[in-house]
Amino acid sequence: MAILDLIEYPNEQTDEIVHRIPETGSGEFRLGSQLVVREGQNAVFVRDGKALDVFGPGRYTISTNNIPLLTGLIGLPFGGKSPFTAEVYFVSMREFTDMKWGTPQPVVYRDSALGMVRLRAFGTYSMRVAEPQLFVNQIVGTRGEYTTGNIDDYLRSIIVNEFNDLLGQTQTSVLDIQGKTRELADTARNALGASFERLGLNLTTFQISAITVPEEVQQRIDERSGMAALGDMRTYMQYKTAQAIGEAAQNPGTAGDVTSTGVGLGAGLGVGQAMAQSMRDAFAQPAQAAPAAPAAAPATIACPNCHATIPANSKFCPNCGQQLQAGPITCPKCGTQNPPGSKFCTNCGTALS
Repeated sequence: MAILDLIEYPNEQTDEIVHRIPETGSGEFRLGSQLVVREGQNAVFVRDGKALDVFGPGRYTISTNNIPLLTGLIGLPFGGKSPFTAEVYFVSMREFTDMKWGTPQPVVYRDSALGMVRLRAFGTYSMRVAEPQLFVNQIVGTRGEYTTGNIDDYLRSIIVNEFNDLLGQTQTSVLDIQGKTRELADTARNALGASFERLGLNLTTFQISAITVPEEVQQRIDERSGMAALGDMRTYMQYKTAQAIGEAAQNPGTAGDVTSTGVGLGAGLGVGQAMAQSMRDAFAQPAQAAPAAPAAAPATIACPNCHATIPANSKFCPNCGQQLQAGPITCPKCGTQNPPGSKFCTNCGTALS
């Protein structure tokens, strides 16, 4: 096993959180070996499975001064430069952005307007290593490398579990919840902080991209909003009926096609009935009273004295004062009213004079 006089890891991968030198087994080090830690890295020095120290960015010469615990772990038969086995874990301290999260299954949500609905949510978050030694001990273990893909599923499960609890406490409608995504995201980030810190991580940002309902519920919402956009349904039906009639007039052959079969005939009748009803609704007007027939002109007669035209039922002429007629004569036998001047009853023939 060759002695490692220079320990560094310059070619860090995009999704790599931790990389161990050497990747398998233990490396041969000695006092005086050089350790180079670049910006954005920390190095955890491990021997016999125990983290001895953590190094920030810089160049270090391994000695008992910067790793005091080595004194009791190595002998001094080679002038204080005895080789020993160890591993160095290079931990990326940069922020890992655009990490994905989402609910694998719909979550049942008690909606204040729609009742019970199923919701799905997804978004992004970013995190970074806060405690390198804790993260290596708790999560990485003896792996040669550790990437975001190795921990992504585990972090997602933590996020979804916390988000489900948070969503259950939100007493509102899905129609209004989109206006609360920022508030929900901030609350979720604060609630998740302790769970990430336990792993030696820091949750730096948390975003909710969308909270959605199933497609069939979305269709109902679209229908409802479409009806609201139409406004007066009666006016809309008038327009659609008139439009259908115009299309039928431009394509007279379609009527025959519709009724060419029994099924088509039934459909055609149904369409016709619907259109007729719509037309009745469209053009129905409030019932108006028919104009009264002009009153018949009152009967008139000529005065026998002055020949003036006067009402037929006048007893005296309003022009000359001539008495025109006496009152009706009542039959003493049958009680029939007879015209003035009658000598016999028109009903029973009794003499009236």
